[in-house]
Amino acid sequence: MENTLNGRKALVTGGASGIGAACVRDLAARGAKVVVADVDSDGAAALADEVGGTAWAVDLLDMDKLATVSLDCDILVNNAGIQRISPIEEFDPTEFRRIIALMLEAPFLLIRAALPHMYANGFGRIINVSSVHGIRASPFKSAYVSAKHGLEGLSKVTALEGGEHGVTSNCVSPGYVRTPLVEKQIADQALVHGIPESEVLARVMLTESAVKRLVEPEEVASLVSWLASDQAGMVTGASYTMDGGWSAR
Repeated sequence: MENTLNGRKALVTGGASGIGAACVRDLAARGAKVVVADVDSDGAAALADEVGGTAWAVDLLDMDKLATVSLDCDILVNNAGIQRISPIEEFDPTEFRRIIALMLEAPFLLIRAALPHMYANGFGRIINVSSVHGIRASPFKSAYVSAKHGLEGLSKVTALEGGEHGVTSNCVSPGYVRTPLVEKQIADQALVHGIPESEVLARVMLTESAVKRLVEPEEVASLVSWLASDQAGMVTGASYTMDGGWSAR
């Protein structure tokens, strides 16, 4: 699939690390000019330099700013996310709202900002990095699960509205991916479950997966890049799981 994205401009949120960085590198390797959007301005600039793209230092929690943005990208990858693990009765309402804002409201505003350009050109690819938690629930993740379920719904509505304009919208829904976000969760999961950190993968994170390993960021990126390509023009309104069989149960 080399050079299958020549002439396309892509924007990846949370692009400075983890899944986002893998997507930036893969999209760029296939010929796209990539905008690395991240609150980490230094990280975004460094990766943009590496791939010959541009950096956008942006706080996706600044809703007033996002509501006025106009985007000229052909491919939008909504990837930025955070996590908080806590029982519902102890969940900080401020943190709940923050997660919903970053992982559902911000993607809505960015899609809203990108669609006019995509519609005008008769081409667009919206790719939402969801999670197995967009279709399954786990305890202690009320905000994250709620946001990802909402993102799956938003993606389907975008697909229905965008189809006649040449715009597709899909979710990529991985299980636990080897990223800094997941590595931080190991300590949090150990605390909330009352077990040693060394037992978290086997006893919590990988219990439902038939394939007993973490997903690699590059695996997610390869699927994102395919969905961004012309070859995926009839793929829309879908959610592609990459969870080692978790959702097959």
